[in-house]
Amino acid sequence: MTNISQKISDALEAGQGILHLAPNWVPRSFLMPGKRIRLAGEDLYVLGADRGGIDERWFASTTKADNGPGTPEDEGLSYVVGPDGKTFLLAHAVEAAGADLIGQEMMRDWGRWPLYCKFFDNMGPIPHHLHQLNEHVQPIGREHKPEAYYFPPQYNPVGNNFPYTFFGLEPGTTKADLYRCLERWNEGDNGILDLSKAYRLKPGTGWLVPPGILHAPGSLCTYEVQWGSDVFAMYQSLVEGRVVPWDLLVKDVPEDKRFDLDYIVSMVDWEPNVTTTFKDDHYLEPIPVGDTSGEGYQDRWVIYGKVHGEDLFAAKELSLQPGIEVTIKDQGASGAILVQGRGKLGTFDAETPSYIRYGEITTDEYFISDARAKEGYTVTNTGQEPLVILRYFGPGVNAEMPEIGSYKRQG
Repeated sequence: MTNISQKISDALEAGQGILHLAPNWVPRSFLMPGKRIRLAGEDLYVLGADRGGIDERWFASTTKADNGPGTPEDEGLSYVVGPDGKTFLLAHAVEAAGADLIGQEMMRDWGRWPLYCKFFDNMGPIPHHLHQLNEHVQPIGREHKPEAYYFPPQYNPVGNNFPYTFFGLEPGTTKADLYRCLERWNEGDNGILDLSKAYRLKPGTGWLVPPGILHAPGSLCTYEVQWGSDVFAMYQSLVEGRVVPWDLLVKDVPEDKRFDLDYIVSMVDWEPNVTTTFKDDHYLEPIPVGDTSGEGYQDRWVIYGKVHGEDLFAAKELSLQPGIEVTIKDQGASGAILVQGRGKLGTFDAETPSYIRYGEITTDEYFISDARAKEGYTVTNTGQEPLVILRYFGPGVNAEMPEIGSYKRQG
């Protein structure tokens, strides 16, 4: 730990409280890559066809990917690029630097960076699934996985095969209806989407998805902020002709409950799924942080809203016009990713890539320490187009975060 302590000290000093992160690629064996996260086409299956195509890039992650047997120990874990060009795990940096990196409150309450963010990018839809409530996964030593989505326009030049997401269950659906879908698992399409409603996805908007909510994400490239857990249960047996094995329904179910249909149905948080106000309760439109567009820049909330009454995460989108420099201050640490343009982020020359080879170090991803965020750091657009940066925050940081539905009161 002495060695890593020196590495993180050197990196924080060189970056004046900002860390440079390397791209962090994750495959999914049951999905087809959407080809929009800028990874070179010849590298989509570089980890082997048996492991699946790379359809995700994780940001500022200290959470391991749960991809079953054969998953490398560091899959899903982000690496810091030190001033000497050598890399080390962000997870080790958090262990060594603690409050200096993520803040005293975060260390006191969680003892770690307890969430992460990613792009997920698929050619078609993901199976209708949910992420269990704590009451269902704590008995097996896991944590819940609340999440939220934003669809960056810069990463969605095309919508791919199905830019619609099924959310929840139609009002009036009964538990017996869902029970029958599970009974038909091996008969092909188990019909669960007949019980749900699809919403057309719109670039530049998003959704908040608490645990226990059924959802089948559509084919827009998605910026997703989520809790640092990889639990899920797939409730759909067939997607675009691809079989979803029962194992993916019960991956995070206690051994003695894996064929207990009553238990599996009970994992659905029923009332929020069948409510008549689902969109009002979960849909997100960007909300300006302040009226600064006349100054050549705009910061906007793109992910916000409490989950079961708790402030667990949030995200902002900063956009600067060419030639503009601004000092940004936040209430806590954040993970940042450029999605358009080039410029300066603190001391770093930053640029959005258009083509990335697997293993290549880019200059588009950073981690902004708690102290630097609170003191402020400069961002400068040195390019000829808007510079756009997404950054996400952990729990308990944004007391001023808007409530769900606040966008309706804007303007």
